[in-house]
Amino acid sequence: MAHLRCDFFSDVLGLSTSMTVLLPQRTSTQIGMAGGGGDGPPPVLYLLHGLSDDDTTWLRRTSIERYAAPLGLAVVMPQVHRSFYADQAAGGRYWTFLSEELPEVVGTFFRVSDRREDTFVAGLSMGGYGALRWALRAPERFAAAASLSGALDVAARRRPRPEDPRLFERVFGDEEVVGSPHDLHALLEHSEVDALPALYLCCGTEDGLLGENEAFRDACRAAGVPLRAEFSPGEHEWGYWDARIQDVLAWLPLRAARS
Repeated sequence: MAHLRCDFFSDVLGLSTSMTVLLPQRTSTQIGMAGGGGDGPPPVLYLLHGLSDDDTTWLRRTSIERYAAPLGLAVVMPQVHRSFYADQAAGGRYWTFLSEELPEVVGTFFRVSDRREDTFVAGLSMGGYGALRWALRAPERFAAAASLSGALDVAARRRPRPEDPRLFERVFGDEEVVGSPHDLHALLEHSEVDALPALYLCCGTEDGLLGENEAFRDACRAAGVPLRAEFSPGEHEWGYWDARIQDVLAWLPLRAARS
């Protein structure tokens, strides 16, 4: 695969930012790793990072390049800082950046498919929340969306964090999160079930976020929304996510995307 660290200017954010991108490359003489891909623009996975991470973290802490290479899948990993993928009350418009500007920039810079059946989103922790929120708010964009150990109850983020005590205030301000467009449960209630992409959720049974992941599974059941949910031993750490991202890639409807 080709690996690019792309530094570019965001008009929405009003600053220079970065994304890490993996692009498929068909190879026949590379030792130890297959290289796959078709003749047309490849399918694309937007892969979102967690609260303490950046756009490089998936590449540094998992073998995502090795896992994606034989699939002919492009992977786009954007940088959003500690934004919760939101248009912040006192900060940047990261939701607008993610949902509107980023796909346009990716389509301008890289030869990737823009078809719904070729487009997927996934993320871990804060990124799991971002992936599901994007899929629920823009279901026409994605064929599938996956959350790994997602921080899915954003109202619970109101608790001060020692390293960032004003995080919730900076992101959400005085807005009531419950029932708002930030609330995944509210988005579920207002979704057209038949219009949604395929949804996947996993969380470790020793993870502190297990309860809110179980609650989202139950909300999907109550709303009649199909969801593949998997809970297995694991904590909130990279060994678990390295294993589970392989499950996500195996679950993605890539064969349908290439047909």
